[in-house]
Amino acid sequence: MTKAPASSDPAGEPPHYLGHRERLRERFNKGGADALADYELLELILFRAMPRRDVKPLAKALIGRFGSFAEAIAARPERLREIDGLGDAAVVELKIVEAAAKRLAKSAIEKRPTMSSFAAVVDYCRATMAFLDHEEFRILFLDKKNVLIADEVQGVGTVDHAPVYPREIMRRALELSASAIILVHNHPSGDPQPSTDDIHLTHQIIAVGKPLKVAVHDHLIIGKHGHASLKGLRLI
Repeated sequence: MTKAPASSDPAGEPPHYLGHRERLRERFNKGGADALADYELLELILFRAMPRRDVKPLAKALIGRFGSFAEAIAARPERLREIDGLGDAAVVELKIVEAAAKRLAKSAIEKRPTMSSFAAVVDYCRATMAFLDHEEFRILFLDKKNVLIADEVQGVGTVDHAPVYPREIMRRALELSASAIILVHNHPSGDPQPSTDDIHLTHQIIAVGKPLKVAVHDHLIIGKHGHASLKGLRLI
């Protein structure tokens, strides 16, 4: 006697979620990501890691824990594994999507004058930092034509502080023969408004760079709901 496939129910019928998967894929093909809720987009990713399981409960659990699609894929692997039933394969799939988003955003600012593609710079910084649960301080090093030489994280910290050393920043700028830099850091609280400390630190870095002829073009603060530019706010 021929046995029913392991993925079928006792009556020999295909699992209910297979039809659901096909319907989701069809909606995505016709309407793109805008046609899907955040948890449904997560389902599409989880399908690859869990071909024989209904992943809707997991996708909804991710949204319940982290709040949105972007925050879920940006979450640290150890936090993702706190979701019951989310294994290593699923975590890898989510982090691949995050890496792809960052790579696409970065490609928009590479080999182009950075200051003439400011919107792309902001998009890249948001893709990279907006949904982190800790503070990072990033430097974009630019050449004489304002083309990106390097993008480096100079400090990683807690939910509200990352250690930053102005002289170390300038030492690295000289090593790279950078003529200018853009400072970038995130506020995990979500509010991108600069603090008094943010402004003070920026002026310290400007002062250290001035005799070395390394200009500070801007200091961007990235939040979940937007960004702030100290140059745009006329604070530098």
